[in-house]
Parts: sequence; structure tokens; C-alpha cells
Amino acid sequence: MYTLNCRGALIELDQPVVMGIINLTPDSFFAGSRKQQLEEVISKAEQLIQEGAFFLDIGAQSTRPAGDYLSAEKEWERLVHVLPELIDRFPKTLFSIDTFHAAVAEQAAHAGVHLINDISAGRLDPNMLAVVAQAGIPFIAMHMKGTPQTMQSLATYDDIMLEMTDYFLERISSCKASGIKDLILDPGFGFAKTIDQNFRLLQQLDQFRVLENPLLVGLSRKSMITKTLGVPVDEALNGTTVLNTIALMKGAKILRVHDVKAAVEAIKLVKGER
Repeated sequence: MYTLNCRGALIELDQPVVMGIINLTPDSFFAGSRKQQLEEVISKAEQLIQEGAFFLDIGAQSTRPAGDYLSAEKEWERLVHVLPELIDRFPKTLFSIDTFHAAVAEQAAHAGVHLINDISAGRLDPNMLAVVAQAGIPFIAMHMKGTPQTMQSLATYDDIMLEMTDYFLERISSCKASGIKDLILDPGFGFAKTIDQNFRLLQQLDQFRVLENPLLVGLSRKSMITKTLGVPVDEALNGTTVLNTIALMKGAKILRVHDVKAAVEAIKLVKGER
């Protein structure tokens, strides 16, 4: 069983939970997650919480392939009025900030977020690990090569599972050396990986249990679903649920999704709950 210390709240991940996605961006790949006006964001957060979201992940920069890059200053401009309002409005919900900028992570931590979610696992900003350690909150470290702008040209591996395991071992060591106590690993589906590599990764996901850290998976409406099934993003919920179910059976502890209700139902069915 894994335990996370989220600002004094001890969270036991003995059973999988759901992280709902809210994007404060105009260009995220799934339109249903894009919310820019405060009233829209509050309404979306309320909906996801009612559907069973345990965490809410707030992002202000699109990390889709070839997405526009935002500086830390521009990213925080999108968050500065929204994030504190969310945390104040929903005090029983745990909030994560999706950023690879240490300055944004630091300001978000001061605002009261409970986790930092970094697609680069601290490799795009040399100050990130120190900021997370100082904040004393859990860190989500994702596997990726390059940047969102270059990653799709870097999807080459001699042995993807071995290389990812080595990557995570190095990141675990660096995070511990920096003083980070609680670490969550994200395999980074779709980040510097081909569709075939994504499916191999999913089928062998349980190999990462040897790393002894909880796994977060983000499969929601991604291109491995839409391109395999030949459907648009807004018709990819069924495929998402199928892959989430496989991930749960392979040991995933957190499902990061756009559609919370379906993910909560998948967890109940896999667990055999009524």
C-alpha cells in the first residue's frame, strides 16, 4: 500500500482513485477539458468532484505534440486568479498543478496545491526538484524525451521497458537526493512513443511494480485510441475506458482522465464493488 502526505492529509492509495483534468488553455487536444473563464472552471470542477474525482489536475499550458510553448510568466497569468479560488471553493479536494516550470510550481505551492505534476520529471527546469522538496508535497514524475515540441521525433528505443525503468530509477534517485518524500510515476503514454510502443507499454505496465512507487496513467482520449479505432477525440470515451481497465489490472493507482464518471465506474467494476 502506498501513502502520500498531501499537506498533512495522509492519503492511502490502497485502492485506485481518479484524477480529473481541467485545462485553462485554448488549444488542448480535447475541447471538453478546455475552460478559461472562472465561472466555467468552477462549474467544471464541481461536476468532476460530484462524479467522484479524488484529485483535480489544473493545467495552463498545452503539452500536446507541437503545442504552443508558454513562459512561466504567461502560464502563471492564466492560473493566478483561478487556482486560489478553486482551492478556497473546494477545501476537501486535492489539487495538482500540471507544469514543468519551477516558478509556476512554487507559486502554486504557495497558493495551496497538494501535488506537482511535471511531464519532464524535473528535467526541463533545474530548479523544479528543489522547489517541490521545499514545498513538502508529492511529485508526479512522467517519462518523456525532449520537449512537447520535439518528443515525437525521439520515439526510438532499443528496449522501451528497460530504458524507461532506467529513466525512472535515475529520477527516483534524484528526487530522493533533493529531499522529495512522496513520488508518483507516470509512464507518459503518447509522449515520445509510437502507437505500437504505447500498447507494448500498457501490456507490460505491471513491470514497474518493482520501482515501489504508485503509478499514474493518462490514457484519456489519446491518439493511440483515436488512430487505432479511426474515431475523433470526442468519440474516444469507450476506448479510454477499455484501456483504463487494462491499466487498473496491471497495477495503476491513479487514472488521470477527462471523463471522471466512466473512470470511477471502471474502478468499481475491476474491484467488484456494488
